[in-house]
Amino acid sequence: MRCPYCHDNDDKVIDSRSSDGGKAIRRRRQCNACNKRFTTYEHIERQARLNVVKRDGARVPYDREKLASGIQKACYKRPIPAEKLVQLVDAVEEDLFRLGEREVPSIDIGRRVAEHLKRLDQVAYIRFASVYMQVRNIDDLLEEVREVKEAHQPPPPKDQGNLF
Repeated sequence: MRCPYCHDNDDKVIDSRSSDGGKAIRRRRQCNACNKRFTTYEHIERQARLNVVKRDGARVPYDREKLASGIQKACYKRPIPAEKLVQLVDAVEEDLFRLGEREVPSIDIGRRVAEHLKRLDQVAYIRFASVYMQVRNIDDLLEEVREVKEAHQPPPPKDQGNLF
């Protein structure tokens, strides 16, 4: 493992523990060259490689980092803890691998991300949806905002009576 600080390839593991409900191993490492510490995560390698079928028909290997990057862009400057973003990526990834397919259309991945974001943060969802759904004009965007707002109307207080 290369040190992210000095890029030396000599380190030692100083702590290992189960993480993410047993789905990963978190390792604290210390570089023997610069003595700085860093964390790595080990995940089970999926047996079946997953390919993503893009809108133009091109097939590219699934890339967790690309998925995480898109979600991070949608959540930029939103009050969402980093661990929630990791959990969201994990949930989408788990959904994809549970399908058992070798190829998944990118539109399906986008739909799954949008579903999770809609429950997590409305603004992040609108940001993501505006790109994912290729919003062409402001009316389409306003319609989506209206739908999200109506779906998340807070219930009236219990002590409030009916007007009609």
